[in-house]
Formats: sequence, structure tokens, C-alpha cells
Amino acid sequence: MILGSLRIKLPSNDFITTNYMHKYILLDTDVPGSGGGTTLNEDDKSAVDQLRGQYDTLKGELAKVIIGQDHVVDEMLMCILSRGHGLLMGVPGLAKTLMVNSLSKIMSLDFSRIQFTPDLMPSDITGTDILQEGEAGRRQFEFVKGPIFSNIILADEINRTPPKTQSALLEAMQEHRVTTGGEHRELPQPFFVLATQNPIEQEGTYPLPEAQLDRFMFLITVDYPNVEEERRIARETTGTSANSLSEVIDGPTLQRYQSLVERVPVPDHVYDGVVDMVRMTRPKSDDAPEWVNKWVTWGSGPRAIQYLVRGAKAHAVLKGRYIVGWEDVEAVAKPVLTHRILTNFQAQSEGVDSLFVIEKLLENIRDREAELANQ
Repeated sequence: MILGSLRIKLPSNDFITTNYMHKYILLDTDVPGSGGGTTLNEDDKSAVDQLRGQYDTLKGELAKVIIGQDHVVDEMLMCILSRGHGLLMGVPGLAKTLMVNSLSKIMSLDFSRIQFTPDLMPSDITGTDILQEGEAGRRQFEFVKGPIFSNIILADEINRTPPKTQSALLEAMQEHRVTTGGEHRELPQPFFVLATQNPIEQEGTYPLPEAQLDRFMFLITVDYPNVEEERRIARETTGTSANSLSEVIDGPTLQRYQSLVERVPVPDHVYDGVVDMVRMTRPKSDDAPEWVNKWVTWGSGPRAIQYLVRGAKAHAVLKGRYIVGWEDVEAVAKPVLTHRILTNFQAQSEGVDSLFVIEKLLENIRDREAELANQ
């Protein structure tokens, strides 16, 4: 249960504020200091309703070829709407490539799959200058675009290529451009990278350092389907015909939705809660609980705050809401923070991982709000 506040207008035109407990945080956006000084206009509200309807249609189209993995699809869409990038963690054979490729078809976007190997070079990703013979026998360099010049990129097994090649992709993720021959070339928009890592095999790999992991908005865990879903897979995917997918939205419409998500208002108490939660992850700080100092080696930085807010906005819109509530932050806390909290040996020896730490963080905030409600 979460603490909220209710403003009641009296006949004398005065206001009183009363605290109450509710499953969701509710607030009047016109209350001074609520952080809701601006609200979505009627056109934006209509766009939110339209996006919600297209979201259901999109998931219905994906269900033609993807069985299960609903939370993976949701988190991928939140990443796209937030202009972020995702890191998929899962064993082979869980339809990661098919899922991303199908998503690009439904959105009418260009798709490229890059298989990362130890001998992959940066120019294999970004493109290279090739000497061509032009008119009158004159020779000149012509740039040939690499697979990075697409809207959706699947970077398969990104940890199997050396850091030099990894950095070429990460520059494109951060700057939305590539640099070749001293010239900057802008990438097509919208631009979204989904990288995969195999959690089983670690021999001969180049693990992404924490500074590079931090550039991924979400760590999306792809797990095995349940028994009913696997029975459906056995029955429905072993035939001879494949279902065709219909386009639901296009690139320009998606970009308008991305701008819409950025305009979703966030109350001040949600901003404060996000900042407090992230600061609690940092050991040896004044805000860290004792158990964080015991289990955590390194906590989350300011980028986690940005991604929590942006992800919460996307989650609110996909649920058809016009304002962000704390339940939206809780919905994105695990994919945003899991790869930004490093546990130490003591935590590992006690069976404590970053997911457990995140659960305790959310529990601490709930307890704190409950104490304030009882005062």
C-alpha cells in the first residue's frame, strides 16, 4: 500500500489535506507543489488512448508468431518509447531474434542483425570507405553503410567481440551517429539497439564493463516458457505455413509517440521517491541502509534516475494513464536497476543478488510511507 494525499475543498473555499492509503498513488495535479503544474492537453490524452489501442493490436499481431514472453515484449516497447536500448539476457532458442524481427515488421522499421564474433571489426558494423572509379577515370572514396544504419539493431552475443568493436556500437547508441574517416554520419530515426548475452558460456568472451552496461536502459530477462506455452509451441510452430504480420504503426507515428511519452507529467513525490531509492543503493553514503553497506559493492548513478522516470512514463502511457504514479516506477525498477547494482562476495555467499536488493529497497520505501501515514 502506498501513501497518497487528498485535497478537499470546503464551502468556505479553503482546502484541507488528508492522508490516506491506497493501492496506487493518486493526486490532484492542480495542487501547488505536486509537480503536476502541467497536464496533458486533450489532444495528448486522445493520443494516449490511441497508443493504448494500438499497443493491444501490436501484441495481438506478435502473438501470431511469438508464444508467451509478454513481459519481454512490454519491456522492449517501453525501451523504444523511452528512446532507450535494451540488453536481453537469455539462453539460446527463446525466439529473441524472431521477436525483434517481428517487432520491426509490425512497426514498418528497418531491421539488422549483427552476429558478434571475435574477428568482427568496427568497420563491419559502421561501414567503410571504398575507393571507386568515377567519371573521367577519377578515383574517389565512397562510403558504404554498415548494418548499423537501420532502425532496430539486434546485436547478437555482444560479449563475444573485443572492446574496440563493442565501443563502435556503444558510440552509435549514445550519440545516434557514427564517425568514419573523421566525418559524422547521422543514423536513421527512430534508432533502437537490442543486445543479447548468453548467461551460460563465458569462455572466450569480453564481458561488458559496468560503464558500458550503464548505457542500456533495461536488462530484459528472457526465461523459459511455461508448460502450456511449450505445448502450444509444439502444436503451432511445427507446421509448414507461417503467419503473415500486418503493419500496426510506422516510424513517424512511433516518433510522435516517443515525444508524447516525454510530455507525460510526473508528480514531485514520484521524483523524490526515485531519487531517494537510487541514493539508497550507494554503499557508505548517508542514505544507504545498513544492509546495503553489507551486501552492495557499487550502486546506481544518476542515469538510473533518468531511466526510472522515462520508463515509468512509458509504462503509464501503455496502461492508458495520463500521469505517472509510484506503481509505474515499481514496474520498471527491476529492469532498470538490476545491472546497476553490484553485490559483493558476502551477498553471493548468502544467496543475495541484485533482484533481492531491489525488492528490499521497494519494501523500505513502502514501510517509510506507511510510517508517515500513521503520524
